[in-house]
Amino acid sequence: MFTFLLWCVLLVLCWPLALLALVFYPIVWLCLLPFRIFGIAVGGALALLTAVLMLPARILRGPRPRRA
Repeated sequence: MFTFLLWCVLLVLCWPLALLALVFYPIVWLCLLPFRIFGIAVGGALALLTAVLMLPARILRGPRPRRA
C-alpha cells in the first residue's frame, strides 16, 4: 500500500519517471528473483544446521511435562 501511494506521488510530481518505474519494476523483480531463492535456500540450510546442533541438548533435556 505504501509503495502504491509513493508511486501515486511520483505520478503527480513527475509522470514520465513514474511510467518508467512502472515498466521497469517487473524486469527488476525478475532479475532479483534468483537472489531471493538463494536466500530462502541458505535460510533453510542454516535452520537445518541449527536443528542438528541442538538435537543432543533437546534429547538430554527429556520430555516436557504436559500442560492441562
